[in-house]
Amino acid sequence: MIFQSTEHYIASPELALAVNAAVTLEKPLLIKGEPGTGKTRLAEELAASLGTELINWQIKSTSKAQQGLYEYDAVSRLRDGQLGSERVGDINNYIKPGKLWTAFTAAKRPVLLIDEIDKADIEFPNDLLHELDRMSFDVYETGQRITAIQRPIVVITSNNEKELPDAFLRRCFFHYIRFPDKDTLTQIVLAHYPTLQADLLTAALELFFDLRAVDALKKKPSTSELLDWLKLLVAEQISPAVLRDKQHQGGLMPLYGALLKNEQDLALLEKLAFMARRAGR
Repeated sequence: MIFQSTEHYIASPELALAVNAAVTLEKPLLIKGEPGTGKTRLAEELAASLGTELINWQIKSTSKAQQGLYEYDAVSRLRDGQLGSERVGDINNYIKPGKLWTAFTAAKRPVLLIDEIDKADIEFPNDLLHELDRMSFDVYETGQRITAIQRPIVVITSNNEKELPDAFLRRCFFHYIRFPDKDTLTQIVLAHYPTLQADLLTAALELFFDLRAVDALKKKPSTSELLDWLKLLVAEQISPAVLRDKQHQGGLMPLYGALLKNEQDLALLEKLAFMARRAGR
Protein backbone atom coordinates (compact mmCIF):
# COMPACT_ATOMS: atom_id res chain seq x y z
CA MET A 1 0.00 0.00 0.00
CA ILE A 2 1.18 3.51 -0.84
CA PHE A 3 -0.73 6.35 0.83
CA GLN A 4 -0.56 9.80 -0.73
CA SER A 5 -2.61 12.97 -1.02
CA THR A 6 -6.24 12.48 -2.00
CA GLU A 7 -8.76 14.74 -3.69
CA HIS A 8 -9.83 16.23 -0.36
CA TYR A 9 -6.71 15.78 1.77
CA ILE A 10 -3.25 17.20 1.12
CA ALA A 11 -0.55 15.09 2.79
CA SER A 12 3.02 16.33 2.88
CA PRO A 13 5.65 13.90 1.55
CA GLU A 14 6.91 13.44 5.13
CA LEU A 15 3.43 12.56 6.40
CA ALA A 16 2.78 10.13 3.55
CA LEU A 17 6.14 8.48 4.28
CA ALA A 18 5.26 8.15 7.97
CA VAL A 19 1.89 6.55 7.19
CA ASN A 20 3.40 4.04 4.79
CA ALA A 21 6.25 3.21 7.18
CA ALA A 22 3.85 2.58 10.08
CA VAL A 23 1.69 0.31 7.92
CA THR A 24 4.75 -1.61 6.69
CA LEU A 25 6.17 -2.02 10.21
CA GLU A 26 2.71 -2.82 11.62
CA LYS A 27 3.24 -0.28 14.37
CA PRO A 28 0.72 2.25 15.70
CA LEU A 29 1.15 5.62 14.00
CA LEU A 30 1.26 8.39 16.60
CA ILE A 31 0.35 11.73 15.07
CA LYS A 32 0.93 14.90 17.09
CA GLY A 33 0.15 18.47 16.16
CA GLU A 34 -1.90 21.45 17.20
CA PRO A 35 -5.71 21.18 16.91
CA GLY A 36 -7.11 21.63 13.41
CA THR A 37 -4.11 20.35 11.44
CA GLY A 38 -5.97 17.36 9.98
CA LYS A 39 -4.92 14.52 12.30
CA THR A 40 -8.37 12.96 12.53
CA ARG A 41 -9.04 13.61 8.85
CA LEU A 42 -5.89 11.66 8.02
CA ALA A 43 -7.37 8.47 9.49
CA GLU A 44 -10.63 9.06 7.62
CA GLU A 45 -8.84 9.51 4.31
CA LEU A 46 -6.57 6.53 4.94
CA ALA A 47 -9.57 4.27 5.53
CA ALA A 48 -11.33 5.66 2.46
CA SER A 49 -8.27 5.14 0.26
CA LEU A 50 -8.05 1.51 1.41
CA GLY A 51 -11.79 0.95 1.04
CA THR A 52 -11.98 -0.30 4.59
CA GLU A 53 -13.84 0.49 7.82
CA LEU A 54 -12.78 3.33 10.11
CA ILE A 55 -13.31 2.44 13.76
CA ASN A 56 -13.20 5.68 15.73
CA TRP A 57 -12.45 5.55 19.46
CA GLN A 58 -12.94 9.11 20.70
CA ILE A 59 -11.01 9.48 23.95
CA LYS A 60 -12.39 11.56 26.83
CA SER A 61 -10.91 12.56 30.17
CA THR A 62 -12.88 9.74 31.80
CA SER A 63 -11.93 7.05 29.25
CA LYS A 64 -10.36 3.83 30.52
CA ALA A 65 -8.41 1.33 28.47
CA GLN A 66 -10.77 -1.45 29.58
CA GLN A 67 -13.61 0.26 27.70
CA GLY A 68 -11.73 -0.35 24.46
CA LEU A 69 -11.73 -4.08 25.16
CA TYR A 70 -15.22 -4.68 26.51
CA GLU A 71 -17.64 -3.63 29.23
CA TYR A 72 -19.50 -6.02 31.51
CA ASP A 73 -22.89 -4.73 32.68
CA ALA A 74 -23.19 -6.46 36.05
CA VAL A 75 -25.93 -4.08 37.21
CA SER A 76 -28.27 -5.02 34.34
CA ARG A 77 -27.63 -8.72 34.93
CA LEU A 78 -28.46 -8.35 38.62
CA ARG A 79 -31.67 -6.48 37.79
CA ASP A 80 -32.70 -9.07 35.20
CA GLY A 81 -32.00 -11.80 37.75
CA GLN A 82 -34.30 -10.13 40.25
CA LEU A 83 -37.00 -9.86 37.58
CA GLY A 84 -36.61 -13.49 36.52
CA SER A 85 -35.55 -12.69 32.97
CA GLU A 86 -34.38 -15.56 30.78
CA ARG A 87 -31.53 -13.39 29.48
CA VAL A 88 -29.65 -13.75 32.76
CA GLY A 89 -28.65 -17.31 31.90
CA ASP A 90 -26.29 -16.15 29.13
CA ILE A 91 -23.56 -13.83 30.37
CA ASN A 92 -22.77 -12.78 26.81
CA ASN A 93 -25.97 -10.71 26.88
CA TYR A 94 -24.22 -8.35 29.31
CA ILE A 95 -20.86 -8.02 27.60
CA LYS A 96 -20.50 -5.09 25.21
CA PRO A 97 -17.52 -5.32 22.82
CA GLY A 98 -15.27 -2.24 22.73
CA LYS A 99 -13.49 -0.61 19.80
CA LEU A 100 -10.41 -2.86 20.06
CA TRP A 101 -12.60 -5.96 20.11
CA THR A 102 -14.42 -4.67 16.99
CA ALA A 103 -11.11 -3.93 15.24
CA PHE A 104 -9.60 -7.31 16.16
CA THR A 105 -12.55 -9.28 14.78
CA ALA A 106 -13.22 -7.25 11.60
CA ALA A 107 -13.32 -9.38 8.47
CA LYS A 108 -11.24 -6.85 6.52
CA ARG A 109 -8.22 -5.10 8.00
CA PRO A 110 -9.68 -1.87 9.44
CA VAL A 111 -8.21 1.49 10.45
CA LEU A 112 -8.52 1.96 14.20
CA LEU A 113 -8.39 5.62 15.23
CA ILE A 114 -7.60 6.30 18.89
CA ASP A 115 -8.39 10.00 18.82
CA GLU A 116 -6.90 12.58 21.23
CA ILE A 117 -5.20 10.08 23.53
CA ASP A 118 -3.70 12.92 25.57
CA LYS A 119 -7.14 13.72 27.01
CA ALA A 120 -7.04 10.57 29.16
CA ASP A 121 -5.01 10.13 32.33
CA ILE A 122 -1.38 9.04 32.20
CA GLU A 123 -2.19 5.37 32.89
CA PHE A 124 -4.41 5.03 29.82
CA PRO A 125 -1.59 4.54 27.25
CA ASN A 126 0.28 2.17 29.58
CA ASP A 127 -2.83 0.06 30.05
CA LEU A 128 -3.06 -0.43 26.28
CA LEU A 129 0.52 -1.63 25.83
CA HIS A 130 -0.14 -5.31 26.44
CA GLU A 131 -3.11 -5.51 24.07
CA LEU A 132 -1.41 -3.52 21.31
CA ASP A 133 1.69 -5.73 21.57
CA ARG A 134 -0.05 -9.11 21.66
CA MET A 135 -3.11 -8.13 19.62
CA SER A 136 -5.21 -10.23 21.97
CA PHE A 137 -6.95 -10.02 25.32
CA ASP A 138 -9.02 -12.19 27.65
CA VAL A 139 -12.68 -11.82 28.55
CA TYR A 140 -12.44 -12.94 32.16
CA GLU A 141 -16.19 -13.34 32.69
CA THR A 142 -16.44 -15.99 29.95
CA GLY A 143 -12.87 -17.30 29.75
CA GLN A 144 -12.82 -16.32 26.08
CA ARG A 145 -9.66 -15.03 24.38
CA ILE A 146 -10.14 -12.44 21.64
CA THR A 147 -7.27 -12.53 19.13
CA ALA A 148 -6.89 -10.23 16.15
CA ILE A 149 -7.69 -11.92 12.84
CA GLN A 150 -5.18 -9.49 11.36
CA ARG A 151 -3.39 -6.55 12.89
CA PRO A 152 -5.47 -3.39 12.35
CA ILE A 153 -3.87 -0.19 11.12
CA VAL A 154 -3.74 1.88 14.30
CA VAL A 155 -3.66 5.68 14.12
CA ILE A 156 -3.29 7.53 17.42
CA THR A 157 -3.67 11.30 17.60
CA SER A 158 -2.51 13.74 20.25
CA ASN A 159 -2.87 17.51 20.57
CA ASN A 160 0.36 17.49 22.58
CA GLU A 161 -1.41 18.71 25.72
CA LYS A 162 0.50 16.27 27.93
CA GLU A 163 3.49 13.97 27.63
CA LEU A 164 2.94 10.31 26.85
CA PRO A 165 4.88 7.51 28.65
CA ASP A 166 8.21 6.50 27.13
CA ALA A 167 7.25 2.82 27.06
CA PHE A 168 4.22 3.71 24.94
CA LEU A 169 6.19 6.00 22.63
CA ARG A 170 8.74 3.26 21.90
CA ARG A 171 6.01 1.10 20.39
CA CYS A 172 4.79 3.78 17.98
CA PHE A 173 5.97 5.30 14.73
CA PHE A 174 5.88 9.03 15.41
CA HIS A 175 5.13 11.99 13.17
CA TYR A 176 4.52 15.62 14.07
CA ILE A 177 2.27 17.56 11.69
CA ARG A 178 3.71 21.03 11.42
CA PHE A 179 1.36 23.86 10.58
CA PRO A 180 1.34 24.11 6.77
CA ASP A 181 3.18 26.90 4.97
CA LYS A 182 1.34 29.28 2.64
CA ASP A 183 1.78 27.15 -0.50
CA THR A 184 0.57 23.97 1.20
CA LEU A 185 -2.30 25.79 2.85
CA THR A 186 -3.33 27.15 -0.55
CA GLN A 187 -3.50 23.57 -1.87
CA ILE A 188 -5.57 22.51 1.17
CA VAL A 189 -8.04 25.36 0.69
CA LEU A 190 -8.41 24.69 -3.04
CA ALA A 191 -9.04 21.00 -2.31
CA HIS A 192 -12.09 22.11 -0.34
CA TYR A 193 -13.09 25.17 -2.38
CA PRO A 194 -11.76 24.68 -5.92
CA THR A 195 -13.72 27.65 -7.34
CA LEU A 196 -12.59 30.16 -4.70
CA GLN A 197 -11.58 33.53 -6.17
CA ALA A 198 -7.78 33.81 -6.28
CA ASP A 199 -7.67 37.43 -5.05
CA LEU A 200 -9.92 36.61 -2.10
CA LEU A 201 -7.77 33.61 -1.15
CA THR A 202 -4.55 35.66 -1.37
CA ALA A 203 -5.95 38.47 0.78
CA ALA A 204 -7.45 36.05 3.30
CA LEU A 205 -4.21 34.08 3.69
CA GLU A 206 -2.23 37.29 4.25
CA LEU A 207 -4.56 38.25 7.10
CA PHE A 208 -4.62 34.71 8.46
CA PHE A 209 -0.84 34.35 8.65
CA ASP A 210 -0.51 37.86 10.10
CA LEU A 211 -2.93 36.79 12.83
CA ARG A 212 -1.04 33.58 13.56
CA ALA A 213 2.18 35.60 13.80
CA VAL A 214 0.89 37.44 16.87
CA ASP A 215 2.96 35.78 19.59
CA ALA A 216 0.68 36.61 22.52
CA LEU A 217 -2.39 34.86 21.09
CA LYS A 218 -3.75 32.32 23.54
CA LYS A 219 -5.15 30.15 20.73
CA LYS A 220 -3.83 30.53 17.22
CA PRO A 221 -6.44 29.91 14.49
CA SER A 222 -6.19 26.50 12.84
CA THR A 223 -6.66 25.17 9.32
CA SER A 224 -10.22 24.08 10.05
CA GLU A 225 -11.05 27.57 11.33
CA LEU A 226 -9.54 29.12 8.21
CA LEU A 227 -11.82 26.94 6.08
CA ASP A 228 -14.86 28.01 8.12
CA TRP A 229 -13.84 31.67 7.80
CA LEU A 230 -13.43 31.42 4.03
CA LYS A 231 -16.84 29.78 3.73
CA LEU A 232 -18.36 32.71 5.62
CA LEU A 233 -16.48 35.27 3.52
CA VAL A 234 -17.92 33.74 0.35
CA ALA A 235 -21.42 33.46 1.83
CA GLU A 236 -21.36 37.12 2.93
CA GLN A 237 -19.80 38.21 -0.38
CA ILE A 238 -16.83 39.90 1.33
CA SER A 239 -14.48 41.31 -1.31
CA PRO A 240 -10.67 41.24 -1.25
CA ALA A 241 -10.75 45.06 -0.99
CA VAL A 242 -12.68 44.85 2.27
CA LEU A 243 -10.15 42.36 3.64
CA ARG A 244 -7.31 44.73 2.80
CA ASP A 245 -9.11 47.75 4.31
CA LYS A 246 -7.27 48.41 7.55
CA GLN A 247 -10.09 50.68 8.75
CA HIS A 248 -12.73 47.96 8.55
CA GLN A 249 -14.32 47.51 11.98
CA GLY A 250 -11.54 49.50 13.59
CA GLY A 251 -8.80 47.40 12.04
CA LEU A 252 -10.31 43.96 12.71
CA MET A 253 -10.82 41.50 9.87
CA PRO A 254 -14.42 40.75 8.85
CA LEU A 255 -16.16 37.86 10.61
CA TYR A 256 -13.28 37.50 13.06
CA GLY A 257 -15.44 35.32 15.32
CA ALA A 258 -14.66 32.35 13.07
CA LEU A 259 -10.95 32.73 13.88
CA LEU A 260 -10.79 34.08 17.45
CA LYS A 261 -12.27 31.80 20.08
CA ASN A 262 -11.81 33.67 23.36
CA GLU A 263 -12.20 37.16 24.73
CA GLN A 264 -8.50 37.56 25.67
CA ASP A 265 -7.40 37.15 22.04
CA LEU A 266 -10.13 39.51 20.85
CA ALA A 267 -9.08 42.16 23.40
CA LEU A 268 -5.45 41.74 22.33
CA LEU A 269 -6.31 42.20 18.66
CA GLU A 270 -8.46 45.26 19.41
CA LYS A 271 -5.53 46.75 21.34
CA LEU A 272 -3.10 46.08 18.48
CA ALA A 273 -5.54 47.58 15.97
CA PHE A 274 -5.94 50.69 18.15
CA MET A 275 -2.17 51.10 18.43
CA ALA A 276 -1.80 50.70 14.66
CA ARG A 277 -4.42 53.40 14.04
CA ARG A 278 -2.65 55.79 16.40
CA ALA A 279 0.70 55.12 14.76
CA GLY A 280 -0.85 55.84 11.35
CA ARG A 281 -2.10 59.30 12.27
